[in-house]
This record gives sequence, C-alpha cells and structure tokens, in this order.
Amino acid sequence: MSVTYAIGDIHGALHKLQDLLARCESHAAGQPRRYVFLGDYVDRGPDSAGVVRVLREITTNVPDVVALMGNHEAMLLAAVDGALEPVHWLGQGGATTLASYGIAQARELPRDDVDWLRGLPLFYDDGRRLFVHAGIDPRFPLDAQDDNDLLWIRDPFLADTRDYGRLIVHGHTPLLSGMPDLRANRLNLDTGAVFGGPLTAAVFSADATPPVTFLQSR
Repeated sequence: MSVTYAIGDIHGALHKLQDLLARCESHAAGQPRRYVFLGDYVDRGPDSAGVVRVLREITTNVPDVVALMGNHEAMLLAAVDGALEPVHWLGQGGATTLASYGIAQARELPRDDVDWLRGLPLFYDDGRRLFVHAGIDPRFPLDAQDDNDLLWIRDPFLADTRDYGRLIVHGHTPLLSGMPDLRANRLNLDTGAVFGGPLTAAVFSADATPPVTFLQSR
C-alpha cells in the first residue's frame, strides 16, 4: 500500500526539511511513497539555496515526487524577469534568498535553479485531495480556478465551509500554534517553520481521504 507525505511551507529551513524527510523515510518503512511539497521553498529562512538543492535532488532521484509552486517562488521569478520591482521581493524575504546564494541580484540566480522553479505546477489532484499552495476560490469549480488565487488566496477560502469534492491541502497562511489545522473541507499545513514552529507532513493512505497522522520536524 502506498503512502503520501504532504509537506508545508519550508522557507529556507533546510535543517527542518532534512529532519522531516528522515522521519518520513523511517515512517514509510520501505512502502511505496509519494511526496507532495506545497510551495514556498525560498525566502525568509537561512538556506533557500540548500532547500532548492535538496528538492531538486529528490525530484530527480525519488520516483514519485510533486513539488508545487508557491507565491514566493512566483515573486522570485517575477523579480528575475523584471516583472516585479526587486525591492518588493527583497522586502518579502528575497534578501535572505540572495544571501544564501552569495549573490546580490535576482538575475544572478543560477539558471538551472530558476528553470526548475519556473517549471513547478500550481496544483496536484490525486482523486481524493487537491494539493495547492494557498487555496481555491470557493465561487468557482476546481477546474476553473485562477492561477493567482491558487498562489495567493486567503479569504474567502479560509472561512468557507462547503464541500469541494476534494479535501483541499494547502499552506500559505502560517499557523503560529505550530499545529496543522484540519477542517471538514481543507487542511492547512503551514505550521510556521520559518517563525520557530515545526515543519509538518500530513500522512495520507490510498484508501481514505483524511490524513492518518502527522509528522513534524524537531
């Protein structure tokens, strides 16, 4: 039986990512497993470059891995492309990303890393759950969502209680309690790793929609 590990916002917290991945591997105990990373790998934390390196290695060497784009990856790419004033990205944590690479400007970021970030999808649907960075607009069907909402939305999504036909598994909105927030229609996995909280993985089985348990970094 396969198991899925969905992992919330990392934001440059490399040591927490490495610790959580080790816990997931131990928990899997040789079972087939899938990883779904919910975006926001860069900015704010100390080692965005290291996080991107590890995730690129995983997506290359582990058979079943989905790494989604978050709004911070989108801001980085906009800064690289000149579509966003660099000062705006820097003020949202981009300065720590540049420092982790030892560079001064977004256009100096390694082309291979930028190309990898540019190719990240915005959502993943496994038939029971829709994995996405920020959430969805409740007014529209799941197959008619706006890309900007998938990356940025909070309200009205967070307050909505309707059944979407999928459990929406997301991050983006930090939970300063350090605990995931499971509702009937959604699950928030951003437990504020960059703000001193743990990095969290929800563990899903193939035959039930809700998580069977949670794993957290130290």
